Amino acid sequence: MPKRNIYFDFGYLLSLAVVLGGVLTLGAIVAPVIFHSDAYTVGMMLDHYNMGIVMGEIFRRFAYVVYFIVIYVLVYESYMYKIMQIDKIAILSAFGVVFSGLLFSAVYVPKILEFQKLGAKATQSDTFANIHTASEIDFKILAVALAILFVRRLMLLPMGRKTQ
Repeated sequence: MPKRNIYFDFGYLLSLAVVLGGVLTLGAIVAPVIFHSDAYTVGMMLDHYNMGIVMGEIFRRFAYVVYFIVIYVLVYESYMYKIMQIDKIAILSAFGVVFSGLLFSAVYVPKILEFQKLGAKATQSDTFANIHTASEIDFKILAVALAILFVRRLMLLPMGRKTQ
């Protein structure tokens, strides 16, 4: 059995956990606060379009983090495949992270930002609403896939050396 680098494993698990925390924080805390900012601000009113502009910029920046984790997952899971330390759950959840991460970063975020550049009227269209709904579903799939991959990789870690 090839010798494994514990720092490679630890860095991977930590990265998965950090990105999962980011996804959960953005979805469960940041978005609701921004889109209900009128309850928290005094004398400053943002309309729904401008709230979306702020959230769009946050997601644009977070897309770079998602690109990073997609690359890390591809490298790590390819290596685990090469040394035969992978199973169906890890493969499927890694595929889920890569697929939903790329959909989020390369498709949904740019499309939403494109609509926002066209103005408030464009963001009120059915097409924008459908893209936005699909991006929310994709973000939830990303969270679930990250959580499953994190737990599965934790379960697949070697538990130390056997003594005789």
